[in-house]
Amino acid sequence: MTHPPRQEPASPRDLVGIGIGPCNLSLAALAQPLAELDAVFYEQRPDFDWHPGLLIDGATVQVPFLADLVTLADPTSPWSFLNYLKTRERLFPFYFAEHFHIRRAEYDAYGRWVAGQLPGLRFRHQVDGVRWNLERDVFEVDFTQLDADGEADSLGRTYARNVVLGIGTAPYVPDPLRPLVDAPGVPVVHAADYLDHRDSILAAGHVTVVGSGQSGAEVFLDLLRHRPAGQEKLHWIGRTEAFAPMEYSKLGLEHFTPDYTRYFHALAEPVRDRLVAAQWQLHKGIDAGTLAAIHDELYRRTLHGGWPDTVLTPGVRVRTAGRIATSKIELHLEHLQQDSRSRLTTDAVVLATGYRERPLDRILAGLDPYIRRDSSERPRVDDEFRLVLDPSVTGSVYVQNAELHTHGVGAPDLGLAAWRSATILNSLTGKEPYPLPSRTAFTSFGLDEPAARVPQGRQPQRLVPLVEGR
Repeated sequence: MTHPPRQEPASPRDLVGIGIGPCNLSLAALAQPLAELDAVFYEQRPDFDWHPGLLIDGATVQVPFLADLVTLADPTSPWSFLNYLKTRERLFPFYFAEHFHIRRAEYDAYGRWVAGQLPGLRFRHQVDGVRWNLERDVFEVDFTQLDADGEADSLGRTYARNVVLGIGTAPYVPDPLRPLVDAPGVPVVHAADYLDHRDSILAAGHVTVVGSGQSGAEVFLDLLRHRPAGQEKLHWIGRTEAFAPMEYSKLGLEHFTPDYTRYFHALAEPVRDRLVAAQWQLHKGIDAGTLAAIHDELYRRTLHGGWPDTVLTPGVRVRTAGRIATSKIELHLEHLQQDSRSRLTTDAVVLATGYRERPLDRILAGLDPYIRRDSSERPRVDDEFRLVLDPSVTGSVYVQNAELHTHGVGAPDLGLAAWRSATILNSLTGKEPYPLPSRTAFTSFGLDEPAARVPQGRQPQRLVPLVEGR
């Protein structure tokens, strides 16, 4: 039964956040000390969690611990990972452990610690829509408060001068495999739910992992480690031409700096689209340590002769799939380089097929007439992470991890979360509560880099444009 609308402040809030993943949790943590800022964040889940189905024992975060919620914008923040360790009396053990990359389970625990102390977070609140009220010059944000069972308990509405969307990504299932996931019986699960189904997958006679990125590698390694030598019965396939390592050279990592983000944003739309597709190895490759661990485990199983019962084949896509009776799955495969086809019968499938940005259309349907779009009908996003709206809308809608097409491969990267949050807060307040660095990369990504961002006296030598005939 629906209760009366929840009571909200009569005056509009300065900011309403939608979604409480790492990006908006970072924003909430950096907003908390700004006493003049009235901000609230809504999340339909009962509490904070971060990829719970992939908190595999030993799996690490692919960015250094300094890429926490706040440090790269404010190292003095009480919400830093180091302060989390201090409050848990674990700072010295961490110091001696010398772990630059922490375990995923620890990052999740750190996020829960922050979320449990910030007063402006509202869990079990599902945002239903956002509209612009021309008469009041504010956004109307409608939400449903959920009970402990996830059912509607009461309705509410609040008003905001600004909104920030941090609804994140959703597991992606390719079309040929979608019917299998929805059907009961033989386990076909996305890697996002791997730990929930791990026991039944381990018990299956033959298991196939689809996807050649980090999640696929971690799931394959976990299965390999827990199946008997000589009886592994594992297939690992993926579309990429190789089980390729993540680009992790120091200059390569400069693609995840504010400098590159600004450079990318200034490029023409067709160029940006080509770059996103070509730069997959910057953010969709596999950590070299994980690849080494897989090879070590496979090699260990050859010490007494024979080879492990495993097949690892890149460059393969699943054309179609179906069930055989009720106990098996048949995958119809195509090798992209050989232009050959085959069939694979298996007892369980784990889909490490990645994630896609959640569409904004449902929540922003009421704002659709005001949203300016590019040639592919995607929302345009300015350099301060605001949707480009009709001038009649005086408020701002900021986005987090929904701007891959305008800001490049750093959009989902945890290492840029604090910087983006600080950028949003600086824009929102019209001040500079978080001074940001003028330069962050040794690389100059273009020939016309803006000189204003480099301190006086430290300007690099500039290239003189060539003139034809000279």
